[in-house]
This record gives sequence, C-alpha cells and structure tokens, in this order.
Amino acid sequence: MPERQRRWTLALSLPALLLACALLAGTAQAPVAQAVATISAGTAQDLAPTERQRRVSKLVSSVIERAHYRQSPINDPVSSLVLDRYIEQLDGSRSYFLASDIAEFERFRYQLDDAVMAGRLEPVFTIFNRFQQRNRERIAYAMRLLKQEPDFSVDESFEFDRSKAPWAKTPEEIDEIWRQRVKNDALSLLLTDKTWTEAGDILQKRYERVLKRTEQVTSDDIFEIFMNAFAHVFDPHSSYFSPRNSEEYRIQMSLSYEGIGASLQLIDDYVTVLNVLPGGPAAINGTLGANDRIIAVGEGRSGKFVDVVGWRLDDVVQLIRGKIGTSVRLQILPAGAAPGSREKTLELIRNKVTLEAQAAKKEVRKVTRDDREFSVGIINVPSFYQDFEAKSSGVEDYRSTTRDVRRLIDELKQQDHIDALVMDLRGNGGGHLTEATALSGLFVPGGPIVQLRETGGRVEVLDDPEPTIAWDGPLIVLVDRFSASASEIFAAAVQDYGRGIVVGQQTYGKGSVQNLYPLDRYALSPDPGPGFGQLTVTIGKYYRVTGESTQHRGVQPDITMPSAISTDDVGESTRDSALPWDRIRPVDFSHETRLSQAIAQLENAHAQRIASDPDFRMLLGELDSFGRIRSQKTVSLNLKTRTIEREQLEKDRLTRENRRRVALGLAPLASLADADKNAEPPDAVLAETTQIAADLSSLNTLYLSRLKSEVRSPARP
Repeated sequence: MPERQRRWTLALSLPALLLACALLAGTAQAPVAQAVATISAGTAQDLAPTERQRRVSKLVSSVIERAHYRQSPINDPVSSLVLDRYIEQLDGSRSYFLASDIAEFERFRYQLDDAVMAGRLEPVFTIFNRFQQRNRERIAYAMRLLKQEPDFSVDESFEFDRSKAPWAKTPEEIDEIWRQRVKNDALSLLLTDKTWTEAGDILQKRYERVLKRTEQVTSDDIFEIFMNAFAHVFDPHSSYFSPRNSEEYRIQMSLSYEGIGASLQLIDDYVTVLNVLPGGPAAINGTLGANDRIIAVGEGRSGKFVDVVGWRLDDVVQLIRGKIGTSVRLQILPAGAAPGSREKTLELIRNKVTLEAQAAKKEVRKVTRDDREFSVGIINVPSFYQDFEAKSSGVEDYRSTTRDVRRLIDELKQQDHIDALVMDLRGNGGGHLTEATALSGLFVPGGPIVQLRETGGRVEVLDDPEPTIAWDGPLIVLVDRFSASASEIFAAAVQDYGRGIVVGQQTYGKGSVQNLYPLDRYALSPDPGPGFGQLTVTIGKYYRVTGESTQHRGVQPDITMPSAISTDDVGESTRDSALPWDRIRPVDFSHETRLSQAIAQLENAHAQRIASDPDFRMLLGELDSFGRIRSQKTVSLNLKTRTIEREQLEKDRLTRENRRRVALGLAPLASLADADKNAEPPDAVLAETTQIAADLSSLNTLYLSRLKSEVRSPARP
C-alpha cells in the first residue's frame, strides 16, 4: 500500500488540551487572602503569540484549504464560525464572559480568516486574555463567598446547563450565577455528611487549584485550543496537535513509548504514582510504588535535580521521558510520608514501555445449554493500533491489533477449544485504516472490505489483505455508541458478508478518513525549538461494500442492547460540522443469507432471557433512573429538598439491588453501604452477549458446518 495510505487514520479526534482541563486539575497551598491579593494586584501577565505559532498558523490554514475533503475556501463565513467555536471552547457554560465582552469580540467576526492565513494571532490572544481576566474575577468572588455560610433553607434552583442561556449582561447578574454555583458546590459536600466548615475548607482548596492552573496555562495551550476551533469548523475530526500532544498521539497509536513505565497523576501539588506498568523499568527496579510522590527529577547520573513540586503534570512527564538506554534520577517522597520527611533517590534506565492495558486481550466464559457446556471466547479490542515506526523500520514482530488478535484466537482455539467468539469493540474509537481491513480479513472470505472516496470523487476499493481466515466459527461483534470509524468498518464488513451477528447499540457514525501531516516537513525552514506539531485532515469518506456510508447513521445492530449512552448526546449526528451522509455504487461481494435468517430466532431467545435475568433487569432499572436524572436541567439549592431526593434515589437503588440479589439467591442488604465495594459490577450486556453466542453455536449442526465450509476460502489475490 502506498505510503500516504498507510498513514490514513480512522479514529475519533483526540481532544485538544481544553482550557477546562488546565484550569481544573491539581491543587495549590497558598492561602485565600494571598490568592485574592494576587488577583487584585493584577500581576498576572497577558499571554501573546510566538513567532513559531504564527508560522504554524500559516501552515495549518494552507494544508487544510488545499487538502480537506470539503475543498472550502477560508473566508468570512468560516471566520464567523471560528469565532463562535473559539468562544464556546473557552466558555461553553457561559459563566465567565459578559454580554459586553461578546459584543466587543464582534469586531473580530470577519477578521479571523485573514488572521489565521497571515499568522496575525493577536485577536486570538486578546479574547483569551479577557477570559483570563474574567476567570480571575470569578475565582476571587467565589472565594469571598466562602466567608459566610449560605442559607440552605431558601427554595431556589441552580441551572447547571447554561450552554444555551443568554450571556449575563451585568456584573451583578453573573455574580448571581456564581453565588448559586458556589452554593451548589457546598450543598453537594453537605450531602456527603460534611459540615459547613469542612465544606468551606474543601472548596477553598478547590478554587485555589483553579487559580493556580489558570496561571499555568501557556501560550501553546491557547494556540492549540484556537487552531482546533479553526480546524473543527471544517469537520469534527480535523485536528491540530502541538509537538507535545503529537507525541501522545503517537503513543496512543503504537501503544509504546520510551520512559520508566509508571502512570502519574497530580495530587495536592505533587506528581504522584498511580501505578507501575508491568515489565517497565520502574517495575523491574522494584523501588517505585503507588502513591509515591516525585519531588525532583535529575537527568543522567550527575545532572542537577530540578524541583517539580507544583509543576504541571505534562511538564514533569517530559522531564522523565527520554531515549532508550539513558538514565533519569528521581527524588521520591514515599507513600504516606509527611512533607519534609527524608526523601529517597532512585535511578532508572529508560526503556521501551508497552501499554498492555490498551492492547487486545481475551477471556473465556462457560455457558450451559441443556446438557452441553459451550466455551465462548471474548476478545476485547480497545483500539486499532499499529507500531508504524517499527513496521517502517523493518521490525518483523511489530505490534498491531491484527497480529495480537490472531495470536489470541490461536490460543483460544488450541487451549480453550472455544465454540463461539465475541469481538468486544465497545468504546473503540478507531485507529489505523490498515488494521481495520486486516482485522476484517481474519473473519470474512476474500473480497472487498471497504471503499474510499477521496476529494475529486476517485473511489478506491480496499480488499481483505489476510491470506487465511483465523476464525470460521460462530461470531458476534459487540458495539456501542462509542464504537467508531475503524470499528464501524469491521462491524459493517462482518454484517454485510453475513459472517456474524452485530449486537449492541447504533455505532458512532464516523465515516471519514484522515491523513496525518507532520508540519515540520512542510515548513520552509526548521524550527530550532520543539517543532511545529502535526495536523490530521479529513481527506475522504469511506463506504461499506453495499455503497452506503456509515457517516451519521453508523452501523445498526442486528440485536439491540440497552445503553446509558444517549444517541441524542453522543455521535456524529450531534456534531454541527459533520460531513453529510450519502452513498456510492456497491461493489461485488459474496453475502451469506442463512445467518440473517437465524436472527429472528436469536432475538426471540434473547427477549425471553432478559425478561427474567436479574442482572439485566437491574441494568434496565438503572438506565431508567439515569434517564430521568439526565433530563433535568436544574437542581434545587434547598438542603432539605436535595436530601429527600438523594434518599429516594438511594432507596430506589437499594430496592433494585435487593431484587437482583434475591433472584440470585443472595441475602438482601440493609443498606447500600453494606455492599462489597471491591466487587466488580456485573456487565449484563456482555453476559447476555455470551448467551447469544452460545445460542448461535447451538443452532443446527448441519447449518453451521455448511456456513463454515463457505467461509474457509482464502482471500482473493
């Protein structure tokens, strides 16, 4: 396959570093008075664009205008949409900007197209610096409110979803919004048996965290937010990645990076170890453990230690990562030790770390039918990954989804002698296009898998590249609303060929293809710093072998399962810049019809089973309760009212749980507090899917043998 096609990706866009993430993570230790004084003194410095960002802006606009599938010019209508989207990215809750701010920004409405193409980014930072000003004002006001306990006996409500609300016209109006917001924050803590004093202390630290993260937002953060607001006007999946986030994107696609093998999080100003990854340098060393706090990082055996307390998490991660074979030293405050205790120092040799938790994995479940026990293999595929760099370098055993799944299938056949297989693609947002076609080839007979239409209308048919089928037995593909793109190609191929049954929820509906553009390659001169980052641009759409697009509509399951994921809130059809649905000419392929004739029989058995299944009935009750809560747009700020509502919710949940337990022959609980906190919640959907797989396997033996004989044919040359 040509180089350009090999870099095609089929994944939900990784979110840009949204400002909310920068503002709401971590904690600070400064007292409130000092924090407010900092705001009042106005010492925070406004951010401004850099020369590198100006160059990147020109590159991004040039590539998008030339390569994007829409072939839309960058003009005044685009500028207008960019302004609205950028403001929404900064203040989607309409809780910071005033109506006067929005009116002032109107002068930029038809300037941003020219600004992006010329690299004149001053309007972008003017808008953001105003947001920073409003944010500091709001935090200062919120902390002042904590000096006096609110009256929780007043009957009033808080509108927590303000995305469609009008902008506050006056400072007094936005103060009222924030008074209710702070009161709701406090009330939520009171409902967990906190006193007002305890709640006030918690909120004080929370707002101090927000303030500190506000001041740690960088010019690059803002630039990335804006460039994504610009790119997403063309479609939701064209995205800009800063140099740092480009590396994170590569890691996600290849499931490997060079470092020490530890997951980190920010807790109370300390970068804290969440867990140590098996097989990595930290695990082999054995001295770094969960909840250890990293207080300083030194490069090599003699490099000076850099104190990292209070740093942004991503900055600390960059210090710790490095080339394979190099060393890094960490000063550690052991788990449980008080600040000021003696630290320990350890040296680790960086190595390649594989993210096994995000790779395909298997399990086996037993299902009894009459006097026969069926073994159902389950392979969970979180993404369509491929170590592209290793593959390009000629590494024979490079990592990929298809290779891992083929190995797992061989193990399931040889060790567990499975009767049926479930491919669990729930939550799989996609990945490499080549992996989507290759994985399909492990199950379907030789033939076309997917059609691609590029800008200009040229259509290319991608065939099954696998020479042999890995599994020719009963097959179920389990999907949900978050199954997207490459997942949809796989599910559609299985469904169109009649090779298996698709079970679950209507999928996401992403039918577009992106190409990866490393921007350093397009620059006239290199950047002496971190580089220019990379861009994913939508350059085509893909279609099923039937000619239908999955865009907007996704893949409809043969057997539907309930889900907490609302199709009204999640999916391509909810994105206002999404490409439209259409169809093209179908291609010749072989469709097995007899499996589709069995769907009615499978559905009937499924319906009878879930009507009495305790776990499934519990799931349906939980979903009904969740749906009622989700439909609410306001919450009461009256403590008594909220307490009654909370108690009723817990009472209803206890009733549902005890019905489930009694049906399973378990003793009922006196309260939800008596439940085993360490017990894994039942996955009723997966459990029922294994039942359907057993049903499929137990169908007429002659029918199955005839089906198997037809799908053993190798891929066509």
